[in-house]
Amino acid sequence: MKKKSSESLPIIDVLIPAIEKDLPTLPHVIDALRKQVRHPIRTIHIVSPESSRIRALCRENGCHFVHEDTLLPIRKKDIHYRSARFERSGWLYQQLLKLAGDNVSKSEHYLVIDADTVLLRPHTFIQDGKTVMFSRNWTQPEYRNAHRRLLGKKPQAPGSFVAHYMLFKKSRLADLKKAIKAHTGLVWYQAIIRKTDKTKMFGFSEYETYGHYLHSLAPGKLIRRPTLNRALSGYPSRLASADWRRLAERYRSVSFHKRGGYQIRRKGVKK
Repeated sequence: MKKKSSESLPIIDVLIPAIEKDLPTLPHVIDALRKQVRHPIRTIHIVSPESSRIRALCRENGCHFVHEDTLLPIRKKDIHYRSARFERSGWLYQQLLKLAGDNVSKSEHYLVIDADTVLLRPHTFIQDGKTVMFSRNWTQPEYRNAHRRLLGKKPQAPGSFVAHYMLFKKSRLADLKKAIKAHTGLVWYQAIIRKTDKTKMFGFSEYETYGHYLHSLAPGKLIRRPTLNRALSGYPSRLASADWRRLAERYRSVSFHKRGGYQIRRKGVKK
């Protein structure tokens, strides 16, 4: 089958929420996007609190710096999601920023990717008019409960759409926000904050909510593929070219969730 050229794929924007602790991974994330995403990319937006270091990274890598305060009428300090065991206010705020990406994207589609996730293989997110969604077999039960509280129905799709990156369509995202307001009577971001069970460490997922919403509209319009994501410790700069090649043989992406040590083995990665 003839390979579809990038010219026939829709132009997309990219949005990456980040803070300074993501600086060791961000250049690798950006480079991989430009190498592995088959869609023409209009702009890569880095959404961050004020940071001269992240602004400098944007200049050096041809990205657009977006101050996070410009995307939503609320701030991180307006969210109180913590307990004696965890602090999740910033985690939830970052998810809201991803869902507010329609305020900065000039394209109908924008790709959100976590600032610690590096793509290893070529990616196309729209195929034959269908949206490609990456999924896994397990999820946090509370993600599905939050979906029900926000939209009044249980998710029907099996598994999870949490894959550390996702393509959003602005018109569909607008429909989701309207549906949340229709059910809860609240503006979408207020509803998410209010309806998230803050006694749970994993109370809400933007990827899960949007993915299941798309599935509820037209499951036949989705192409589901396994995430094949690998969590790694350490820093991407410490991996040799051969390490990246071996990882790409088994995985679509890697996420550097921890900044500790790591070990590379011939047939994979040992945490």
